Amino acid sequence: MGTTNKVAIVTASDSGIGKQCALVLAKQGYDIGITWHSDDEGAKEVAQAVTSFGRRAETVQLDLSNLPEGAQAIQTLIDRFGRIDVLVNNAGAMSKAPFLEMAFEDWRTVFTVDVDGAFLCAQIAARKMVEQGEGGRIINITSVHEHTPLPEASAYTAAKHALGGLTKSMAMELVQHKILVNSVAPGAIATPMNDMKDEDVEEGSMPTIPLARPGHTQEIASLVGWLSSEDATYTTGQSFIVDGGFMLANPQYKPQ
Repeated sequence: MGTTNKVAIVTASDSGIGKQCALVLAKQGYDIGITWHSDDEGAKEVAQAVTSFGRRAETVQLDLSNLPEGAQAIQTLIDRFGRIDVLVNNAGAMSKAPFLEMAFEDWRTVFTVDVDGAFLCAQIAARKMVEQGEGGRIINITSVHEHTPLPEASAYTAAKHALGGLTKSMAMELVQHKILVNSVAPGAIATPMNDMKDEDVEEGSMPTIPLARPGHTQEIASLVGWLSSEDATYTTGQSFIVDGGFMLANPQYKPQ
């Protein structure tokens, strides 16, 4: 059954930044497509929260390590809703190893999920947006490491830089269809990937960055909400860094 309501699909929205983005967009009036990779229960909890705001929720498993087939989960959600207005590309993979020791298999795994997967999800969404003829928004969640290297994580750094470049290319090509494309580049955020929860955020717990603490997922999701709103109609091809001043201090650089 289709919908006349606006629809946002948020990948990896079973926890962390993706979950908070789903909730913010639901509060803004979007029906929400939720994807999960391994946490089915987490996705169901997010769906329940979305419905508590009076919005429709649909969930589907998304496996971006198996491409191109895995990305078809986006099409599945589009078919269920009948449309898409916002895609938040939040799913990602991380692998750390010194450059000289990085296995090609690990390198390819990160690129497959972080770049190839984001490309395919965005392409599927954008084709539907073009068909609808009403414009749309695509928001890629990159990382502060879209702009500065993460030590001993060459694959992750390169993949996030690539996703930043893809964002700009998409913005240039899709603007004729009134599809606006931007990236949000978080710093250290209290997420399961970083072994933290929002309640773990403590003032002074990260003294090496100017704000001296990790960020809350809400501090990323609120920007995604703005980029999906009618207040952001003149913004495309940009990368918004939300990092507590990390880039100013670059505390991870340690000369050999």
